[in-house]
Amino acid sequence: MSVSRRTLLLVVAGGALSGCRAGAVGVGSSSPSPSVSAAAASAVPSAGPAEAAASAPETTPEPARQPPREPTRSELVERYGTLAPSEWGLEVSGVVTELPEGESATALTFDACGGPGGNGYDAGLIDFLRAHEVPATLFLNARWIDANPDEFELLAADPLFEIGNHGTAHRPLSVTGRSAYGIAGTDGVGEVYDEVAGNAHKLAELLGHPPRFFRSGTAHYDDVATRVVADLGQQVAGFSVNGDGGATLRAAEVRQEVGSAPPGAIVIGHLNHPGGGTAPGVAAAVPGLLAAGRRFVRLSDVL
Repeated sequence: MSVSRRTLLLVVAGGALSGCRAGAVGVGSSSPSPSVSAAAASAVPSAGPAEAAASAPETTPEPARQPPREPTRSELVERYGTLAPSEWGLEVSGVVTELPEGESATALTFDACGGPGGNGYDAGLIDFLRAHEVPATLFLNARWIDANPDEFELLAADPLFEIGNHGTAHRPLSVTGRSAYGIAGTDGVGEVYDEVAGNAHKLAELLGHPPRFFRSGTAHYDDVATRVVADLGQQVAGFSVNGDGGATLRAAEVRQEVGSAPPGAIVIGHLNHPGGGTAPGVAAAVPGLLAAGRRFVRLSDVL
């Protein structure tokens, strides 16, 4: 990440990711023996279809592969409860912040955080993405889903989008209770499990399959918490470009950030603040990127 973008991330997003700051997934037949003459071999009548079927060995279909069993809350507490984290922040072990090396596409991701002040739905942003057939990964919090059931159903049914897990109560993911931007983090492995698995189970029931990607509230983690997420079958998705500064940037600033996103970038924005700068800024930046040949992908398309 460039120095200027890092500066933007730390300064502008001091309420960072404040757009989410609402509250604290057979045996073949053998050839005749060399001792048998060709004439003798030709004299042997060939088996008819019924006889061939009768003599064919029975085949047993392979059992369907079962997904790994999800560890329980108590198993994870036992596994990681005594470990002390050594990393904390936006970029720690277990967090993917860019697309694979050599990938020329860009991934747009948008969070919807839920809770008081965070349950909005930016229809203008979604309508723009649909009109230009721009795919995106949408990280939805459990509270936002509960507040927007109709919108969720339409988004989940649209193949242009994939749904990611944005947590149950939108908390930074920590095993020691660390906070970020004034939002209290999870305190202990058990609370990490609750934050990740609670919404994952909700999404699995609604979507018919578990989510593949997770992003915490504020996108902050420690390296023990990210191991818990991995054990629960999800990939932690960070970002390399802060597209809307936690839904605080004006449209012109969003245009600058999104428009300058390099190939391979994962861009973060928000879809829960209609009337903000995110939708008009994205709408101003993306057409130029498309005209220049930039391809946009969902995270699962390349990860």
